[in-house]
Amino acid sequence: MNPLRAFAAVSSMTLVSRILGFVRDMLIARIFGAGMATDAFFVAFRIPNLLRRLFAEGAFSYAFVPILSEYKNNRTFKETRELIDHVAALMVVVLFVVTLVGVIAAPFIIYVSAPGFSANPQKFSLTVELLQITFPYILFISLVSLSGGILNTFGKFSVPAFTPAFLNLSFIGCALWLAPLLDPPVLALAWAVFIGGILQLAFQLPFLVRLKLLPRPRLKSNDTGAWRIVKQMGPAVFGMSVGQISLLISTIFASFLITGSVSWLYYADRLMEFPAGLLGVALGTVLLPSLSRYYTSNNIEEYSRLLDWGLRLTVMMTLPAAVALALLATPLITTLFYHGEFSANDVLMTHNALVAYSFGLLGLILIKVLAPGFYARQNIKTPVKIAVITLAVTQLMNLAFIVPLQHTGLALAISLGACFNASLLYYKLRSHQIYQPQPGWLIFFSKVLVALVVMAAVLWFSMGSTTLWLENSSMERIIRLTWVVALGATSYFTSLWLFGIRLKDFSRRGIE
Repeated sequence: MNPLRAFAAVSSMTLVSRILGFVRDMLIARIFGAGMATDAFFVAFRIPNLLRRLFAEGAFSYAFVPILSEYKNNRTFKETRELIDHVAALMVVVLFVVTLVGVIAAPFIIYVSAPGFSANPQKFSLTVELLQITFPYILFISLVSLSGGILNTFGKFSVPAFTPAFLNLSFIGCALWLAPLLDPPVLALAWAVFIGGILQLAFQLPFLVRLKLLPRPRLKSNDTGAWRIVKQMGPAVFGMSVGQISLLISTIFASFLITGSVSWLYYADRLMEFPAGLLGVALGTVLLPSLSRYYTSNNIEEYSRLLDWGLRLTVMMTLPAAVALALLATPLITTLFYHGEFSANDVLMTHNALVAYSFGLLGLILIKVLAPGFYARQNIKTPVKIAVITLAVTQLMNLAFIVPLQHTGLALAISLGACFNASLLYYKLRSHQIYQPQPGWLIFFSKVLVALVVMAAVLWFSMGSTTLWLENSSMERIIRLTWVVALGATSYFTSLWLFGIRLKDFSRRGIE
């Protein structure tokens, strides 16, 4: 399969989910604003979401997909199916226990993850109740990740990419129709998480049936493939936990700041996650199975070329997104969130966090491209060591930035930490001779840089003043933002075209 076509398919499906995510966040901002209730929910949801990234999408995928790809290419269909069945059985048993412990230990978890909430008994008890409802999400979403890993390995990239849309649909439905029926209304958001997990799993199962790979959980103590995945997951969990621990520590810091800090960081993070999902997640999803195949077949040259392809596409697509997030922070926030309970001060505070986050967007997406370069080779130790170093550096920056910059300093520390992580991954790939840059990088980067300057100038002169965005109606903001974004994108890609960069340059074949 053409890698650009696969990337476009995943990105387009992800785009649908991200747009629904913005509709979700607009409704949450309008109905709940940025206060005690949203702070409580965002902390409660961050715990199962953290475990999702840690076990489901992160460590499990990095351990499971390369070994499943090896079985698919070198073993019989029966052996591949048996591997899936045994891994599914292990997951169900372990995750059921984890979910049960999480629900029972919810008060302790909140006390550890958001100790600042303990000073407000009402806020603390609400957060505990929300966590007890949302925690089973980790069970559902981990099984979704298992299904998604199978589908991606067999080239069905679009289905897992579209799956998160069902969580957003659940949020939208519960915010509109369930919230008015509950007291407090924010409980509807927790139930949306629970229902969304079930919907996502139900959506993927028919596609597994078509592939004749629907898991039939069966425990087998001596399955070598399953135990290889478990052994790989050990360091992978540790490595992924380092990044998630960093986010958790940031939440702990934010819980001691003024009310609204957690929510401001959340809304800014949601805007940053839009390009991160379209580009980073899509590239990582497409690259990992194919890199695993090249490694299995010992095709080192194609392995390096595919990484180079991913890096060039990342630079070309991510840098304009980062510049646009920084320059258009206020237009984006006012258009999406400045309604109902979301105040002008919330706009300003979220703006500061988003500008800080934008500095780390390139690093964040580069990690999604560079890390699979190690995971596909079943080398998890190197990214783990780098993640540990990054954790230490990020926390030092948290301590240095939080007093003068408050919540903005926490966002800046995460951004700079992501850039530091990506730099070390790149250095190790080069020093291990896993990746060799293809010719023409200097000229390519120079062309992208000039196009960025042109785009930044167009955005700066076309977006207008902050006051204008605060005073305009919702429809006026939407129309103006659409026009400004279109102008910026046109100026950027036209500049690249004039410099001779064509989309067909990225249409190399090689993903199966």
